[in-house]
Amino acid sequence: MLPLMRKAELAARFFFPNHGRNLGKERLLAARLAAKRETVAAGPSLHIIVPTLQCGHTCQYCQVSRAQTDLGFSMTPEMLDAACARIWESTADVLTIEFQGGDPLLRFDLIVRAVEKLTRMNHEGRKRLRFVVASTLHQLTEEMCDFFRTYDVVLSTSLDGPAQLHNRNRPVPGRDSYQRTLEGIALARQRIGQHAVSALMTTTKASLAFPEEIVDEYVRLGMDEIFLRPLSIYGFAKRNLTRLGYTQEEFQAFYERALRRVLWWNEKGVQLREVYMSIVMNKILSTFDAGYVDLQSPTGAGSSVLVYNYDGWVYPSDEARMLVETGDASLRMGRVTDSLDQLLASTTRQQLRQASETAAVDCAACAYRHYCAPNPVDSQAQFGRPDMPALQTEHCGRHQWLFDTAFTLLHAADTDAEEMFHIWARPSGMQEARCDR
Repeated sequence: MLPLMRKAELAARFFFPNHGRNLGKERLLAARLAAKRETVAAGPSLHIIVPTLQCGHTCQYCQVSRAQTDLGFSMTPEMLDAACARIWESTADVLTIEFQGGDPLLRFDLIVRAVEKLTRMNHEGRKRLRFVVASTLHQLTEEMCDFFRTYDVVLSTSLDGPAQLHNRNRPVPGRDSYQRTLEGIALARQRIGQHAVSALMTTTKASLAFPEEIVDEYVRLGMDEIFLRPLSIYGFAKRNLTRLGYTQEEFQAFYERALRRVLWWNEKGVQLREVYMSIVMNKILSTFDAGYVDLQSPTGAGSSVLVYNYDGWVYPSDEARMLVETGDASLRMGRVTDSLDQLLASTTRQQLRQASETAAVDCAACAYRHYCAPNPVDSQAQFGRPDMPALQTEHCGRHQWLFDTAFTLLHAADTDAEEMFHIWARPSGMQEARCDR
């Protein structure tokens, strides 16, 4: 029999049913679950605009086809204006507008047009606007930096690790991709601010042997977070899986070593947050959901996220638009000229929501049901249907392992480590300054 205090503690954390004896606790649990769904219910808050497919890189793991010219591969001003109109129709109080590509800096004029237009729409300040540009930073200029500083635009770039690894993963004709990216980071920090740039890495087969070196590179460059992302199986990247891919077990071994290195640096007093584990800790420790689309039920794809592609089509997530590169256009929601209500009423969105409910057979008995969720876009990419049984998907296996890892870390954590994990778990904007982006 459980000790009395232990049983009381478990009951307080809702592990034991109340069977109607304490309606206050039941209401509190319902309120907490509702708060975790708020990012989905509040209306589309992340709006991704793809101004152009132009890009100077030839990355083997790239998820979209690249274009060397903007002729037929960039948004028209009319399409961009329609995307801004859809964004403004959202009921969300906070709107994040992210520019992706290709490399959106190659159409800086379209970025300027959208940022200025949405800022004018918000002249009464009724909404909070956040602008993000995801770029290689190779085309970044002082003029661009000054504009970004004026409108509080932040930058995100790709950094796969030390020079040899980065140049191998992300080649350019001059074989100087790493150096040019670092120059862009330095310019942004000088002209906009020290925390103006965040970085993302993608784990390829070549990355697996260098987990500590990759983490150390982020520390050396003064980054305060690192996202240890696995290779995505979408779009153009899917064609190169035999050369770039690896097993789930290989990724787990890489991730464990890299995460240990992150924790080691924190023990040494270097504040470095691992984003993937932060997402998982947010699900476990925080009442307020950080809005990570892949772990929301119903899915945030098409509900909290919309993607406006360069050709005028609208998708429920960035991954969904990448499926078109392999000939699968089944997840298109409509055109950018359709109203937001029409897009949200689309058959695609309804199918994704239905396929992502955790009441599904596979998820109903899972210990992580309230933390995790099926990913119908991943299912579509892997099996050609959004409603594949969750247990058969790579998404399910990876995240069950991540939640196992998180609970193992929490069980072994001392006071300092536990405090750090709680800080990691806070949604963006609620973290202490040392962890805020």
